[in-house]
Amino acid sequence: MFNSLSDSLDKTFRNLRGVGRISEKNIADALREIRIALLEADVEFGVAKDFIAKVKEKSLGEDVLKSIKPGEQIVKIFQDELTALLGGDASPLDLNPPARILICGLNGAGKTTTAAKLANRLKKEGRRPLLIACDLYRPAAIDQLALLAKQIDVPCYTPEATETDVVKVAKDALLWAEMQQGTVLIFDTAGRQEIDERLVAELKRLHDFLKPKETLLVADSATGQQAVSVAQHFNDAIGITGIILTKLDGDARGGAALSMRAVTGKPIKYAGEGEKLDQLFEFHPNRMADRILGMGDIVGMVEQVAGKVNEADAMRSVKRMQEGKFDFTDFLDQMKMIQNLGPLEGLLGMMPGFSKIKKQLPNGALDTGKIKRSEAIVLSMTLVERRRPEIIKGSRRQRIAAGSGTTIMEVNQLLKQFGEMRKMMKSPSKMGAMMKQMGGAGGMKDLMKGLGGMGGGKFPF
Repeated sequence: MFNSLSDSLDKTFRNLRGVGRISEKNIADALREIRIALLEADVEFGVAKDFIAKVKEKSLGEDVLKSIKPGEQIVKIFQDELTALLGGDASPLDLNPPARILICGLNGAGKTTTAAKLANRLKKEGRRPLLIACDLYRPAAIDQLALLAKQIDVPCYTPEATETDVVKVAKDALLWAEMQQGTVLIFDTAGRQEIDERLVAELKRLHDFLKPKETLLVADSATGQQAVSVAQHFNDAIGITGIILTKLDGDARGGAALSMRAVTGKPIKYAGEGEKLDQLFEFHPNRMADRILGMGDIVGMVEQVAGKVNEADAMRSVKRMQEGKFDFTDFLDQMKMIQNLGPLEGLLGMMPGFSKIKKQLPNGALDTGKIKRSEAIVLSMTLVERRRPEIIKGSRRQRIAAGSGTTIMEVNQLLKQFGEMRKMMKSPSKMGAMMKQMGGAGGMKDLMKGLGGMGGGKFPF
C-alpha cells in the first residue's frame, strides 16, 4: 500500500533537496507534483487541496526560505502535516465498562474477520472479549463468526437461524454475556453492497439500544473514493467513533486512509494487513507518515516480529550462527519462522529505504511460493544431508529434486545460496556491512538489536 505515492513523493523530495536555494517557484512546482501524486493515490480532492494549502503556507515562511537546508525543512513540514492529516496521535479504544463495540460497514470490507481479529488482540492484552453475531442476512455469517471464535478460543453468541429481529438478538446476547463474565462485547453487524435505508434504520435501532462505547467502521482500503462517502454516510447516520482499515497489504493506492480521517474527523484506530487472525495492528499516524515518506517504521517492525517469533528458538539459531554450526535443520526452522511473520513485503515495507532495495531484488525474491519450494527441498533431504550438506552430490540431488517436486537446477541453486550464506555468517564484518546497507542509517541494525534484546542477548551484527 502507498507504493506509488511513496515513489512519487521520494522523487519530488529528492529533487527539492538537491536545490541549493529555494524559491517560491521551486515550492510551487514541488507542491504541484505532490498534489498530482495525492490525487492519483485516490485522496479526496478537497482533502488534497486543503493539505497542499497548509504545506504551502508554512513552506513560504522566511525561516524556511532563508535556512541553510530549506529542502529538508519542507520535507519536515510535509511530514508533520501528513501526521496531522492521519490523526496526530494514536487513538486507543474506550474500554471502560460497559465496554461494547459495534462493528459496521459494507459487505466485503471484512467486518466478521476484523471482529475476530479485534477479539484476538484484546484477548492477548489480557481482556476477556465476547463475540456476538448480529448479521442476520448474509448466508453463513453466523457460522463464520462462530468458527473464527473457536480458532481464537473466544466465546461467541449465535442466535437461532430463524431470528430476524437484531435488537432482540442483542437483548438475549447481553443476558448471555452476564453469565460469561466477559469484559468486552464485540457486535458483528450486517452489511450491504450499497448503503440503503433498511440497513441504516436497523443500525440506528441497534445503536440506540446498545449505546456502545465504540462504533467502528470497517473500510476496505482498496475502495478509494467510495470509502470516503461510505464513512460520511455511516458517521452521519449513527456517529462512528473510529475506523478500521482492512487489506492494507494489497495494492491499494491508499487515498482512503488519508481522506477518511479528514472527512469524518474520526480516528483510524486499527489497520489490518493479511488474512491471519493476529494481523490487526494499532494505527499510529506518525509511523504511517514515516512509511509513506520511505522512512520506515522500525518500532512497528520490532513489535510485529517480537509477537510472532519464539524467543528461545531465535536465540538458539543466533548462537548456532555465531558458532558456525548453522545447518539445513536450522534453515528449515528459520523458514517456518519467516512464514509465521505473514507477507514478507508488508513486513519489510516497514524497513527504512525498502522501496529502493525492492527495486534491486530479483523477481520473485519475496514470493512465498519460492519459500515453500525451498522448504520442500529441505524436507526431501535425509537428516544426515541436512546436517552435512557438503555430501549432497549428483545422485542425492536428483533424488531430492524428485522427492520435492522441483528441478535439479532449483536444488543446486538452494545449495549454492546456503553455502554462500554460511560463509557470510562466519564473517561478522560482512554481515554487519550487509545489515547496515539494508537498514539505511542503521535501521536494520537497530531492529536486530531490539530483537536480540528480547531475551537479553545480542544478534551478531
